[in-house]
Parts: sequence; C-alpha cells; structure tokens
Amino acid sequence: MAGHCHCEDCRRPSGTGHSSHLAVSADEIAITGETKAYVRPSASGNLVTRAFCPECGAPVFSKNPAMPGLLFLRASSLDDLEVFKPQMHVWAMRAPSWDAPSSELPVFDKMPPGM
Repeated sequence: MAGHCHCEDCRRPSGTGHSSHLAVSADEIAITGETKAYVRPSASGNLVTRAFCPECGAPVFSKNPAMPGLLFLRASSLDDLEVFKPQMHVWAMRAPSWDAPSSELPVFDKMPPGM
C-alpha cells in the first residue's frame, strides 16, 4: 500500500502540500542508522510515532498502533525511489488548493474504509 497523505501532521515535516508513504511489514525492512522519534495523536486519536534522522531532521518512517506490524516509510527516504508506486490520496479534505490530489488515483477525504 502506498500513497500521498495531505493531513497536517504529514504535510508540515514534508515542507510541501503532502507526504508520500509506503506501507511495509516491519519484519521485512531494515532501517540503518540512528533515528529519533516523537509521538502525537492523529486525527483518529491514535498515538502515531514519527521517526526522523537526528542529523538532518529528514522524516524516515511512522508507526500507527491501529495498523500493528506496519511501518510507513517516507518515500523520499528510500534508497531506490522508483520502488514507490502511489495508489491513493488520503486526507484529501486537508489538501491546500495549490496541491490538489490527482484524479488519476483514488481520493479519500479521510482514510479509506477499513484502515
């Protein structure tokens, strides 16, 4: 699962109108190097952990307890950027007018049903 998130918590650290994430099984990924993290409640009330590089501040991944076992990697942190293939836009209701979601992908005002 991969997509663009327009929520405020993803937008702000990206420095633009959305952030791009790739969901992967935590068991199938290796994070090399040190990360630091902070925890904030999401719009759903879940306490989301967001990890970043302590050297440059770049966001690396996040974890949401509503989706145990998954890591949400920031697409920009991948060694091979072409691995990321977006499938949807989420939290589109929070997108600024200058970064409106593409109609080429499914668009959800919040999260898709069942997520």
